[in-house]
Amino acid sequence: MMRTILTICAAFLILSSQAFAAPKSDLWPIWDKSNESNSASFDHSHWQKILDKYLLEKGQHNLFNYNSVSPTDKALLSQYLTNLTALDPRNYSKAEQFAYWVNLYNALTVQLILDEYPVKSITKLGGFLSFGPWDDDVAKVAGQSLTLNDIEHRILRPIWNDSRIHYAVNCASLGCPNLATTAFSAHNSEALLEAAAKQFTNSNKGASIDGNTLTLSSIYDWYGVDFGSDEQEILKTIDRYRDGSKLEGWKGKIKYDYDWSLNQP
Repeated sequence: MMRTILTICAAFLILSSQAFAAPKSDLWPIWDKSNESNSASFDHSHWQKILDKYLLEKGQHNLFNYNSVSPTDKALLSQYLTNLTALDPRNYSKAEQFAYWVNLYNALTVQLILDEYPVKSITKLGGFLSFGPWDDDVAKVAGQSLTLNDIEHRILRPIWNDSRIHYAVNCASLGCPNLATTAFSAHNSEALLEAAAKQFTNSNKGASIDGNTLTLSSIYDWYGVDFGSDEQEILKTIDRYRDGSKLEGWKGKIKYDYDWSLNQP
């Protein structure tokens, strides 16, 4: 019995030490299709209503007031997700698809938190010995079961190859780039991506300097390959959006940090 307990504890410690093993970009080919002749758009109005009512801008954070979400609005969110996943995004344009997947990811994440609330961190969700819910099936689209990791790493990253995706998808944590106050659409995605990149790179959670130490978000460690081939290239990519002091050529110490605390008031 004691040996079993020790084995489980050892496994947990190994998992914890790996903490967040960032998945690689790995295309799921069936999703790399579109219908550019289709001018129809997805309806994200329900998601916008939720954002308008419960997302609060406070300093460098956008905080979601999970504690105040009414049963009616929980049902509204559920209906939005049901409506969205009933459609096959491949029948729409690439621009519509991008907004579809980003909004779906963010709305599913909010729903996961609401289903388990109160919770201190999204990392507390998921199965036994798991670090968060990212590998759990959370939706079914066009007959395919999907996880959050599928959406981010097998669809968004490999199809669009845009490092700003990391500023758009939100993991319900204070260390994460903010959940946008505006729902993504085919028409506003570029503007929202630019705004998100600028906001995050100029925030302390994106990059901060204390003496001879530069602290970067762990996002630039986990997904560094999306931002550059080495640390200096990553710093150059960050500098594109930073105001004031630039980071390229930094000679001091570089460390990485991330706050997994729930993004709530």
